[in-house]
Amino acid sequence: MKKINIILLLLALICGVSLTAQNNATKKADKLFERLQFVEAAKQYNKLIENGKGDTYVYSQLAECYYNVFNTVEAERWYVKALANTESPELVYKYSEMLKANGKYEQSNQQMSKFASMRPGDTRAIAFRENPNYLPNILERGKKFNVQNLEINSESSDFGGTLHDGKLYFSTARNQDRRNYGWNKEPFLDIYSASVNSDGSYQEATKMNDKINTKYHEGLVSFSPDGKAMYFGRESFFEKIYVKDSITKNKAGVIHLYKATKLGSDWDRIEALNINSENYSVKNPSVSPDGKTLYFASDMPGGYGNFDIYKAPINDDGTIGTPVNMGQKVNTEGQEMFPFISSNGTLYFSSNGHLGLGGLDVFYTREIDGRMTNVRNVGIPVNSNGDDFAFTIDEDAETGFVSSNREGGQGSDDIYAIKKIQPLCDVLVLVSVVDDQTGNPIPNAIVSLFDGQGIKVLSKETNAEGITEYLIECETANDIDAIADGYSGKRITVPSSSEEELALTISLLPIDDLIAFGKIALEPIYFDFDKSNITEKAAFELDKLVQIMNKYPEMVIHVESHTDIRGSVAYNEKLSDRRAQSTVQYVISKGIAEDRISGTGKGESDLKIKCGANCSEEDHQANRRSEFNITNGNPKD
Repeated sequence: MKKINIILLLLALICGVSLTAQNNATKKADKLFERLQFVEAAKQYNKLIENGKGDTYVYSQLAECYYNVFNTVEAERWYVKALANTESPELVYKYSEMLKANGKYEQSNQQMSKFASMRPGDTRAIAFRENPNYLPNILERGKKFNVQNLEINSESSDFGGTLHDGKLYFSTARNQDRRNYGWNKEPFLDIYSASVNSDGSYQEATKMNDKINTKYHEGLVSFSPDGKAMYFGRESFFEKIYVKDSITKNKAGVIHLYKATKLGSDWDRIEALNINSENYSVKNPSVSPDGKTLYFASDMPGGYGNFDIYKAPINDDGTIGTPVNMGQKVNTEGQEMFPFISSNGTLYFSSNGHLGLGGLDVFYTREIDGRMTNVRNVGIPVNSNGDDFAFTIDEDAETGFVSSNREGGQGSDDIYAIKKIQPLCDVLVLVSVVDDQTGNPIPNAIVSLFDGQGIKVLSKETNAEGITEYLIECETANDIDAIADGYSGKRITVPSSSEEELALTISLLPIDDLIAFGKIALEPIYFDFDKSNITEKAAFELDKLVQIMNKYPEMVIHVESHTDIRGSVAYNEKLSDRRAQSTVQYVISKGIAEDRISGTGKGESDLKIKCGANCSEEDHQANRRSEFNITNGNPKD
């Protein structure tokens, strides 16, 4: 995107750089740059270079001009020149972006490595170091959508398709009655709509009324679920709110959000939202499906980067509550913008801070139990080497829109229709916990999710139907266990899957079914080689023993621990005794009286598998075990 709707307090940042380096020769070009008139500024910087007055400052300013209007070839060219004599981390990062945008992925990674070494604590650097081969992963993941350029696009910038009540609403610079904007020499933005025909084609787009559109920029729209309110962005110049530089006299506005009310067949009663400020921008609104939350982008103080994604409650009286930053899992030191919250709770947004294909890419995440899941790249062809943004989707119809300045479009920014053809790569795991004998659901069972390293991620209770759910990444290793009063807990492995949903059933045996033939039939309590400490998996099994002993207070248990044949006989006897005592101590730590449990180490005297010199690692592990004998108080005697 040409960033034509990013009128932020960028001017202050630009002046902070320019005033330290500008001189009489660059004065004219710098003044244009400070006014965000990048097209004309680039011409002046080029003239300086033609006249032999080029230096690192001029090269960097020229590169920034082309970066801001997404002329990636020229931006790359001048970043090379600028970086020959400077070590600015942000210039290095932007250079890597332009290389990616020009399809030079290997060179882009080299610059990202350099950036990561310069700013090791930057989340963009951390993400790159953790996944330096991310580009093949994105490119090889396959197409999730079909993408088609819309017929309503013009030769100017068109972006932000939002379907509502049979009409497509979008922002466009096609209105030639508007004065041109210095950033990219296109007219200021208006909001247009186009009715959708029954065959999916569009009628001619028309400009919304003059209460919505002004002589300033108007941006993206979002509607309340009942269709009575429309939220949209507009420049603060409309309310005569701007910052005036005391030296250059240039004015810099911000972006504010407004709400329009549907009166009859048109929109009226335009109200500025109470979260607006003269000191920062608030833009890119998206109303949640229940109408209770407003998502937006802002560069307000306290964020992580240039623009962050926020959410705020929509109060019953229509005011907006206190904004909440979506956190560092979503937001980076770069720019996160264009949030869209879909009907199933998926948050889509665009970012140049997360690992992508170049420029702004579309990403997605979901909030589960108050935490955001890992941010995922939507992939090609929604994302390209250019800027890809303003993503919206009807999750039921699996259709929507994305805007992009990729090659092959009709204008500088175009709107593309999208159609989902494969599921995105998150798996919703539905876990049903049932009685093994009756098949009846078990409510209030505790279901825990473990990651590939065996670390517990989260625990949740089943509902009245014995069901709970987790959202996990596709094709990842996870375990799930379930425990419930009166039942023997059970752990299962979640099969690797790329399906959108995965239904699993965990059948729990009544706890008494573990009592048989004078023993407690637990799953083997295995120990690591040459170790005697209780592992997490061993604790899961021993908790079943504790549950039985609590149920039957007269029960007395004797633990026998065994080793494999590796090591001397004497050493194995001592090792097995340590394992027995560790087992006993764990049970006692759970509140069982000391006189109700004892243990003995048997060493290698009673092997389960007598494999001699041909033992596999699995055989050795089977021999490293503990067994639980009931010496008194057997309820089945």
